[in-house]
Amino acid sequence: MNNAAPDASASAAESMFKWTYYGPPGDAASQLESALKLHPAIAETLAKRSISTAEAATLYLDPRLSYLGDPFLIANIAPAIKRIARALETGERIAIMGDYDVDGVTSTTFLVDILRALGAVPCHYVPRRLEEGYGMSRASIDRVLADGPFSLFIALDCGTNSVAEIQHLAQNGLDIIVIDHHRSKEPVSTECILVNPHVNDTGEKGAPWHVFCTVGLVFKVCHALLKHLRAQGNKAASAIVLREYLDLVAMGTIADLVPLKGENRLLTKHGLRQLRQTTRDGLRSLKKICGIVENAPVFPVDISFRLGPRINASGRLADALLPVEMLLTKDLSRSEEIAEALNAMNRERQNIERKVSEEALQQLEAIASEMRHALVAYGDWHPGVVGIVAGKLCRQFKRPCIVLGREGRWGKGSGRSVAGINLVEALQPCADILESWGGHPMAVGVTLDSTHVEALRERFNASVGEIMGQGTFAEETLELSSWLDISHVTEAFLDQLEQLQPFGEENPEPVFGMADITLRTPPVPFGESNYRFEIMLDSWRRLGVVAWRKADRLPPTHIPLNLAVKLGWNYFNGRRYPQAELLDWQSAGQIPSTDAAATSRG
Repeated sequence: MNNAAPDASASAAESMFKWTYYGPPGDAASQLESALKLHPAIAETLAKRSISTAEAATLYLDPRLSYLGDPFLIANIAPAIKRIARALETGERIAIMGDYDVDGVTSTTFLVDILRALGAVPCHYVPRRLEEGYGMSRASIDRVLADGPFSLFIALDCGTNSVAEIQHLAQNGLDIIVIDHHRSKEPVSTECILVNPHVNDTGEKGAPWHVFCTVGLVFKVCHALLKHLRAQGNKAASAIVLREYLDLVAMGTIADLVPLKGENRLLTKHGLRQLRQTTRDGLRSLKKICGIVENAPVFPVDISFRLGPRINASGRLADALLPVEMLLTKDLSRSEEIAEALNAMNRERQNIERKVSEEALQQLEAIASEMRHALVAYGDWHPGVVGIVAGKLCRQFKRPCIVLGREGRWGKGSGRSVAGINLVEALQPCADILESWGGHPMAVGVTLDSTHVEALRERFNASVGEIMGQGTFAEETLELSSWLDISHVTEAFLDQLEQLQPFGEENPEPVFGMADITLRTPPVPFGESNYRFEIMLDSWRRLGVVAWRKADRLPPTHIPLNLAVKLGWNYFNGRRYPQAELLDWQSAGQIPSTDAAATSRG
């Protein structure tokens, strides 16, 4: 590697983003490089994420399940598993209700499968979104009660804010356990056993379980349950291999966008390996319909854009119990039939989403100059796609967005946020005009009387503006993890880079700067708006570079360029090839930096 940053003047107009580069803190990178024999760019990436040598050696380079913490440290797990164990011992009827997104579906599948293996016959339910609304609505639990009698009700990925509904269940003689990770908006029910670190473990914010989604918490509950039963000599519990359920944990964790660090990362790393070799017929069928080759590596992007959307499509357009059935069935032909149905639903969802996106975009473009901080769109739109549309518009306008669909007198929809804006907090000043709302800092569900939509627009915009200090959203930046000489893109480097997988929330895929690259031949467009080209790594090796949805801005040939890329192995037909994804390019020159250490390139 060279030891100097590019020194010519960069043309800001040619860049899509503002590039930034900050050198590693102190001598942390060199310590990591020396102690663990890491490539300098890998060591720099870890150092800039404040990952210690010990953490890098265990949770990153050699992640073992034996490093997992004691599940009984999580508040209320002990009484929860004792109540479940009593139900198993006495043969009580158990009802399980999970939410209809990927986290809820995988949580429900996980717990139902474990309880079946322990000899129970639990009944499982998922809210019917279009008929019963969000979460544990009165309509959804009345449907459960109609199938009774039950003595134990377990809510998964919902229930934290369902105080009245829990009271109704308790009045009907049921004991209630809630396993959830949603934030509370008001005092929670005292008539249930609540496993929710955001409510009960507020003094343990550094604890690994504090960032779990629900399927991660279900893993912890089941881990504790099996330890408890094995200590009592339960043979069925001893026969269960908990590792085999990590495929479900990986799917729910990645799809729910929780931080991929600490134990979340450890579970997901092993879960992706399990997903690659899963024996679960439902997942094998779903992988096949998505074009994921049997026994090929599975990456977070496969869950985010292939497997997850097909599971979500059922809950958005039909009945989310269908993917639960697919994941639980031992009938391969039935699982293939459901996977085909989910695939068809996903195509329908894409068509609906495209139309809603176009209409919502037109609406927001007309008001974006007035609503400088946050946006609300409202129309006759299918409620099953508004969350996806909100996410797209949020990224496009670079500000929080709520998209509402009209259902009779109600506006029902979802909001998505940007870094630094907690939607749960931002909506607090709007609480009196909202019929119901809740969720995560980055994603919420909202229901209100349609007459209050304009008031929501104004208050939400003002609330986000106040959180920002009445500023404006900063120019979108592209932070480079390290400067990398092209000759250092070797197999050893790519292997070490792959060890940092899985990438996701709070463990983003590193972006590398490559300076003074000259394209000898023009990029080749393909698809709707993509292009590809090759650059030489040395005298005989080539690096394929692909740019997605950037064909309106092709890099020139025969001019020295700086490239901002993501790097990795591309697996195809049983072989692997080095590949880069181009995020941005600019004329070779000085890259802006606010840190004097930026003069070092590894």
